[in-house]
Amino acid sequence: MFYRETGQFKTNYADDMALLPILQDRIGLGIILFVAYVIIPFFGNDFLLSTVMIPFLVFSLAAIGLNILTGFTGLISLGTGAFMGVGAYACYKVSSTFPDLNILFCIVFSGVFSALVGVLFGLPSLRIKGFYLAVATLAAQFFLQWCFVRIPWLYNYNVSGAIEVSQRSIFGVIVTGAKATPESRYIVMLVLVTLMTWVAANVLSGRIGRAFMAVRDMDIAAELMGIDLLKTKLLAFAFSSFYAGVAGAAMMFIWVGGGEANDSFNINQSFLILFMVIIGGLGSLLGAFLGAAFISSLPTILKFGLPAIGIPLAGATAEHLTYILVGGLILFFLIVEPHGLARLWQIGKQKLRMWPFPY
Repeated sequence: MFYRETGQFKTNYADDMALLPILQDRIGLGIILFVAYVIIPFFGNDFLLSTVMIPFLVFSLAAIGLNILTGFTGLISLGTGAFMGVGAYACYKVSSTFPDLNILFCIVFSGVFSALVGVLFGLPSLRIKGFYLAVATLAAQFFLQWCFVRIPWLYNYNVSGAIEVSQRSIFGVIVTGAKATPESRYIVMLVLVTLMTWVAANVLSGRIGRAFMAVRDMDIAAELMGIDLLKTKLLAFAFSSFYAGVAGAAMMFIWVGGGEANDSFNINQSFLILFMVIIGGLGSLLGAFLGAAFISSLPTILKFGLPAIGIPLAGATAEHLTYILVGGLILFFLIVEPHGLARLWQIGKQKLRMWPFPY
């Protein structure tokens, strides 16, 4: 009775095709945004912002990028970590070449370089798919990771081979560097994720998104209906790599604050993002957030949450337990509910719409 659209009439096509056509959804989203923009920054401590919320936002952006490619277009990729690394190094080069440029512009513009690299490695998708495409993107992961180490120009010939993040400010507020507060970094990351999620939702609900899903369902039928497979698949790779590149740049400049990018964007990172999409739900933007929230917060809960309630757990044990839980959940969702946590949320909403009647 609390989640029914009875009496919410649509009088035009625009209202019927709105992203949130039900009033309760709009109210729920407003509450979530209020908590994210007001409650968490003012009442959350530095540990919550730096260890939980900022990593969650970074991984959510990367999971959205992979979900666009794999969940909405049906193209498998195992190189998301490498494309994140391209964005990180591109942001480092742009910010060091133009020191007076706004750092937020550098982060977003780095996604363009990642998109170009994604299109280059997406060319094999025109001839191969499935397992062979996964191997091709895996080759891209290893090749780009080799470039991160063997091309000194990428890290400005630093002896350490690490990315050095300098102090930058936006409207007088320091957002990068050692003096940046967790609150300022969180707000910048939150605004970035909010805007890019809004763009992704509008694109996927329009003509481009329908073309992606048509290719996913049956590419031959999509081509017979007039969809250009060349443009659609390369656009999916570009769109996905753009989001991954921005996530990688934000990870290095806003969250981590510099370091060895080769260690941060290896094959393990690619698999981690893939696990987020599988557990959260393929073909769903909500699934990207749910999967990122679960996997990014699980190690923190095991390492700090359990000891806080009196359950001692060593760091190494917590790490091994994380792998066991994630692996078990992947098998569970692949067998029981392939559409992940997002589908469980949809089932719950449907039960609320029918309650107290049987469903």
